Amino acid sequence: MPRFLLSVSVMNPFEQQAPVEGIKKIILVGSGKGGVGKSTVTVNLAKKLQQKGHKVGLLDADIYGPSIPRMLGAINQKPEVDENNKILPIQRQGIKIMSMGFMVPENQALVWRGPMLFKAIDQFFRDVKWGELDFLIIDLPPGTGDVALTIAQKVPIDGAIVVTTPQNMSLSDAKKALDMFDRVNAKVLGVIENMSYLRVDGQDEPVQLFPKGELEVFLKSKNLKKIAEIPFHPHVGLASESGIPMVESYPDSPESLAFEQLAQSLV
Repeated sequence: MPRFLLSVSVMNPFEQQAPVEGIKKIILVGSGKGGVGKSTVTVNLAKKLQQKGHKVGLLDADIYGPSIPRMLGAINQKPEVDENNKILPIQRQGIKIMSMGFMVPENQALVWRGPMLFKAIDQFFRDVKWGELDFLIIDLPPGTGDVALTIAQKVPIDGAIVVTTPQNMSLSDAKKALDMFDRVNAKVLGVIENMSYLRVDGQDEPVQLFPKGELEVFLKSKNLKKIAEIPFHPHVGLASESGIPMVESYPDSPESLAFEQLAQSLV
């Protein structure tokens, strides 16, 4: 083997992590797939943390399908830039928000290759004036691809949460998300079972929207915790469409109570 090849070392990409000034904790929320209510969970968790007196930021890292602006009533808002060319996050519900949805029209598709995506993620951290935050909650896109890996390589992650629905179809993808977090050295804080059951007003017995799968057995085998069971109720969807988090619109509901317990557990 040529001598010069012996001296070549491979740089560990995770050694390039750099903290974001002013941000104390960075939490990832992922799912491995779409359609499990991950963004709804992220928005309501962020709002509940804010209600408990914490300074909270929310980064919508779903570059190709951002939904956070609509869920927080910030459609068509455009961030301002300060005298130092720093982007000022949009503020709604006491939360600082940044999303690609503020940069492009809601009906316009982003047709980007990897390098442009990497640059956008870097700007979300380095060119946004987040200020002092106790928590930056990051809503990841579905899947286990470039965005999550890029974030993990750029900033130190304090914890990750995986959202799933009860059935095995969703669990199979949640397992991939858990494996991804393990590979990028992000500590898994726990798993949230969203849409755990349907709560019907006037009925004592809940309705199972999905067949119960093997989530409990799997979590026990991996020594992981289920940190919340979030029931479904029509007002959850109504709140999302109205742009006001459900924990703000229906503060005394069982769903809001579940997020209260989740936020307390996270803290």
